[in-house]
Amino acid sequence: MNSLELFTGGGGLALGVERGGFAHLALIERDRDSCVTLRHNRPDWAVIEQDVRDIEYRAYCGRVDLLAAGAPCQPFSLGGKHAGQNDKRNLFPEVVRAVRELQPRAFLIENVRGLTRKSFLPYFHYIIAQLRQPTVRPRPGEDWFEHHERLGKSTTGELTYRVGYGVVNAADYGVPQERQRVFIVGFRADEAADWAWPEPTHSREALIASQKITLTYWRAHGLKPPSRELVRVARPRLGEPMERWETLRDALAALPDPCGEEAQVVPNHIYVPGARPYKGHTGSNLDWPAKTLKAGDHGVPGGENTLTDSTGTFRYLTVREAARVQTFPDNWTFVSSRTEAMRQIGNAVPVELAEVFSASIRHALEAHSPVPSSRPDLRVLPARR
Repeated sequence: MNSLELFTGGGGLALGVERGGFAHLALIERDRDSCVTLRHNRPDWAVIEQDVRDIEYRAYCGRVDLLAAGAPCQPFSLGGKHAGQNDKRNLFPEVVRAVRELQPRAFLIENVRGLTRKSFLPYFHYIIAQLRQPTVRPRPGEDWFEHHERLGKSTTGELTYRVGYGVVNAADYGVPQERQRVFIVGFRADEAADWAWPEPTHSREALIASQKITLTYWRAHGLKPPSRELVRVARPRLGEPMERWETLRDALAALPDPCGEEAQVVPNHIYVPGARPYKGHTGSNLDWPAKTLKAGDHGVPGGENTLTDSTGTFRYLTVREAARVQTFPDNWTFVSSRTEAMRQIGNAVPVELAEVFSASIRHALEAHSPVPSSRPDLRVLPARR
């Protein structure tokens, strides 16, 4: 099956979609440094270095099974200016245009959790309404409130999609990072895709049990368990058996100390001095999933790109370590500056999370047969607390 991707960045979503069973017809990214990363690692990919607003999709019509997009998150990020739909970087209208012109069998869209905040929620619902009816365009002079009101009143003869959305935590799917993101999934109404959100495979409760009850976590790393005082906690309530959350220690396993000589042979594994903890900047705990990596280098607000351990060590994550947190393979190298590499990594979709969702979409598409356009919408996943 074929895919086309918008806003490819450093390649996390693209790698995951490929692992999920899709072949890329084109990967569109306007940032030169990101395109250098993509071409360096995968010269066989068709990388188009161009702004999506200038893309003509005619050559791809009828050929796209999956449209994937990680639209710029800054307009809706909790750490941004919160300009939302009024931010010139809001490119969701371009995602809708791509759906309208390509008419893919399915689409997969990722963005920040902030998109579902109360202040942005009306516009988020407008985005969903547009994706359900991408051919119902705004009229000249019509604002988005008026357009939203008109959407859904008539679908006769229109291209329509069944759409589901929700907030997922990457840690629940085996990513060594607590990263909550919005996923939007849509299937063209004539697809017989019986699709449901991938069930979580890993849990916080299982990690707590392995660290404080069975102590298997410490034995797996060849470490002495904490004192019995630390083990005296309430037994976590466990439902269906799950794997435990992966931790930062799990992610960094077998990587040499970045200060040692062995680190010199590992790509992008260079120690950067100068990190220091302070209030609100405490780093990720080595024995817990990492904090959400952000697109920054030094001075990221909560210390998300640093780590701390029981010995008091506090330091910056190397580029290679950050890439592992985002589940990039070790042979995926970043040839630009550290600042640029950390920006690409922080903006990426975790590779393994993208694989889970894209593979589930492919499996649903494999059972294709025409169905009535009145088929019910996809189940909406409630936001996790």
